[in-house]
Amino acid sequence: MSVYDKYETVIGLEVHIQLGTKSKAFCGDDASFGAPPNTHISTISLGHPGTLPRLNKKQIEYAVKLGLALGSKISPTNNFDRKNYFYADLPKGYQITQDRMPIAIGGGIDVETEAGKRYIRMHHIHMEEDAGKSIHDLAPDATFIDLNRAGVPLVEAVTEPDFRSAQEVDVFMNAMRQLVRYLEISDGNMQEGSLRCDCNVSVRLKGTEEYGERCEVKNMNSMRFARRAIEFERKRQIDLLESGGKVTQQTLNFDPATGITSPLRDKENAHDYRYFPEPDLPPVVISDDYLANIKAGMPTLPWVLQKEFIEKYKLSPYNAKLLTEEKGIALFFQELTRHTKNYKGAANLMINKISPWLSEEKVTIREFPTNHAQLGALIQLIDDGKVSNTIAYQRIFPELLTTKKMPSEIAEALNLVQSDDTDFLEKLVDEVIAKNPDKVKAYQKGKKGLIGFFMGAVMKASKGKAAPKTTNALLVKKLQA
Repeated sequence: MSVYDKYETVIGLEVHIQLGTKSKAFCGDDASFGAPPNTHISTISLGHPGTLPRLNKKQIEYAVKLGLALGSKISPTNNFDRKNYFYADLPKGYQITQDRMPIAIGGGIDVETEAGKRYIRMHHIHMEEDAGKSIHDLAPDATFIDLNRAGVPLVEAVTEPDFRSAQEVDVFMNAMRQLVRYLEISDGNMQEGSLRCDCNVSVRLKGTEEYGERCEVKNMNSMRFARRAIEFERKRQIDLLESGGKVTQQTLNFDPATGITSPLRDKENAHDYRYFPEPDLPPVVISDDYLANIKAGMPTLPWVLQKEFIEKYKLSPYNAKLLTEEKGIALFFQELTRHTKNYKGAANLMINKISPWLSEEKVTIREFPTNHAQLGALIQLIDDGKVSNTIAYQRIFPELLTTKKMPSEIAEALNLVQSDDTDFLEKLVDEVIAKNPDKVKAYQKGKKGLIGFFMGAVMKASKGKAAPKTTNALLVKKLQA
């Protein structure tokens, strides 16, 4: 047994979710991503003397939505605090956050891991504002500061230390990204910093109840990097313990180029941040009526839709999962089921044709040019035996992308409608049998699998127009004669 197998990894996350509000958390500055550096700023977000913060109402709404989705208890009274620390990209010298009274307590989410379904508990969710961005790679001897992000509203979702592997962290973060997109509170784009996490990693001997000393790896905005950082940190801590050393609580940086973590600073305790109540913001009281209105407007959540797709539409768990990964795709499929009762056919069309086309064209389902009625009619055309699945997908589907015509009109215009004219098909069957006497003898001696060869030959000769059911019956009759 490897020495590493003696230890268990324990991981907790602090997930930072940048909320998709138009303005910043405590002022009217534009909160959108991608503007030239230091253009979405003002005297308020820069913390100039005499300026006062004013709360963004949407930040409250979005935080409550996330708490409700995770089954958390929403705090009726919410206070804000100042978290004091000095970074070059923190213009006020403090961050407005929630320390004593977070907006949501408890809750959790089920995730499917390699070890099966796991319930990951949430400790709490609190609101805060983001810091700016320090850029270290534009000059060898200078750091550049972009304060556009300073003051952008965040919620921080803090989990319990329930993770035992990097794979579980990966699955959880994907589930959180899916959830915030369903709720439409954030775009969840990790590459833009809208979703990132700090990973608190420790190790302990298997069977031990007491937690080991943890180290925090900061600002993981890529799950590939997070997996590598956790694996490196796990190995580093075990090596340290096995050599007789001691893990020191630290805040770490992960370098993707080298694949190693390095200390940023010794980990501060809460009192080192010098929290104190924010004097310029009054308490926020969440009334029962306000909470009821938010609940009434909540969308159907992905795990509820996935269960519905399995139970109502009789889809496989795998297909149900694929169709609910994105909210737009799930809603599009639901609308399609109003135009066809062949739910499996609708799922196959979504998974095998529509989703690949969206990926290839780099567009969303909202930009898909074909309407539900056309797609439902295409499925019906296949079900009625008017066209084969291959013809429908390869010939008619591409035409639907550029026209409002119905599939039956396209099939007629392109001469694609399958024929069950017995005289026409019998002639083709006779020709195929006459050209393949050796295979006829083999079939008659027991190689019944050759029926597929004969079917393919007839379909090719008919240019896909031979009705499969009628053709198969004719072939069996002729070959047995």
